[in-house]
Amino acid sequence: MLKFGNVITAMITPFNDDGSVNYEAAVELAKYYVNNGSDGILVAGTTGEGATMSVPEKIKLFKDIVKAVGDKVLVMGNTGSNDTAATIAFTKEAEQTGIDCLLCIVPYYNKPNQAGCYAHFKAIAESTDLPIIIYNVPGRTGGKILPETVVRLAKDFPNIIGIKEASGDLIAATKIASDAPEGFYIYSGDDSLTLPILSVGGCGIISVASHIIGPQMNAMIQAYKDGDTKKAMELHQKYLPVMTGIFCTVSPTPIKACVNLLGLHGGTFRLPMVDADEDTKTFLIKMMKDAGIM
Repeated sequence: MLKFGNVITAMITPFNDDGSVNYEAAVELAKYYVNNGSDGILVAGTTGEGATMSVPEKIKLFKDIVKAVGDKVLVMGNTGSNDTAATIAFTKEAEQTGIDCLLCIVPYYNKPNQAGCYAHFKAIAESTDLPIIIYNVPGRTGGKILPETVVRLAKDFPNIIGIKEASGDLIAATKIASDAPEGFYIYSGDDSLTLPILSVGGCGIISVASHIIGPQMNAMIQAYKDGDTKKAMELHQKYLPVMTGIFCTVSPTPIKACVNLLGLHGGTFRLPMVDADEDTKTFLIKMMKDAGIM
């Protein structure tokens, strides 16, 4: 397994006009991100519209991305769902693709309590030897996992090795950093909170913004780790309009639009996601021009 780094890009999935996955374009995008600031690639996550992809599609995408960039960066596969048994079955298939790590979301819609969250991740951890990153994103799931439950899981299961913390709760991130075993990875799940999360014990970002400002995000994180907090702060302030602007409407609509506007092959969307309207595209073009990336 390759080393976990500063920036893991939660990559978009390009679709053809007929709705099929454009695997060739996905491979080219992954290569582009590897050459532009990404230490890792997350495949078929929220930004990748994984919720509307079938298991066979995801398995092929995992295999293709691993084959293309797996010798250069860490490849993380999203296998999580709100169905524990289905997650385990999918994980068993994903193990054979060569991915380095799993991302598993706190169950959405069901909204399990903390005992249910613990039991869900316990069952997944016991079913695989692959490392697992918990994905905590209450804004999408309607529920959340508490720091105490995360720490308990981290202590009880050595292959639960980190969390993508997208709750916006810096107190929760601080508690996890304080109480989890040494080496537990805390990744921000919100680009604009990357620097604050680093300051309370985080290690990096599972990023959307890195599609278009990957080198800048990586430089900001590395500057902080190197003790140059002034440089990190300046980069954070300079690119904050991008980190927030790419969420001007529901993600991944803006970031896929940005990728396409830059001349890369982001492809189309799958319903219920749709392309950005002209007003949004006008805003995104100005945002990228103001940031010097277009």
